Amino acid sequence: MTDLPAGLRYLPDHFDRAEQKALVDAVRQIVAEAPLFTPAMPKTGKEMSVRMTNCGALGWVTDKDRGYRYQPTHPVTGRPWPAIPDMLMTLWREVSDYPHPPEACLINFYTDKAKMGLHQDGDESAFDAPVVSVSLGDTCLFRVGGTKRGDPTRSFKLQSGDVVVLGGEARLAFHGVDRVYPRTSTLLKNGGRINLTMRRVTKASG
Repeated sequence: MTDLPAGLRYLPDHFDRAEQKALVDAVRQIVAEAPLFTPAMPKTGKEMSVRMTNCGALGWVTDKDRGYRYQPTHPVTGRPWPAIPDMLMTLWREVSDYPHPPEACLINFYTDKAKMGLHQDGDESAFDAPVVSVSLGDTCLFRVGGTKRGDPTRSFKLQSGDVVVLGGEARLAFHGVDRVYPRTSTLLKNGGRINLTMRRVTKASG
């Protein structure tokens, strides 16, 4: 693909089947410690169609009263988030071109009816660091535009094992998931899609 936004890198089939299985096992261990929960929109309290959790020093959460934010503890259990798995830390070192480690890895689980509207990842302060995203399970239709909501968009399918890096000019590009294609992968026993999104939240000192 040659017409992607500047700064967006698409790495198809970055993880092979065995590596994908290992990542799913790691996610299961994280979920056992930090259970999936349903985030809610600020002000309206409308629940999102994805369920989510996090790993890393910080986790992204949202609810009706306090809105979008990062915090060091799970909003339901009150416990610290589990560590980011080594496989993902290795990926960050390989593709981020950034000298400091990620602080958060958001884990979103999509059923075949879930979607994610166009949005920017803008709750961080370290915009010089990219967002590194991994797809596992069923294929989705990913849509990406420019840094303004009304900019033209283009869509392409993300399959299990694919990696997307949003950096440079694309770091604040609007993006979303229009749909998930059921039964397009056998990786997850009961179907669905897992999206792992690593982010640097705070600016590194020095």
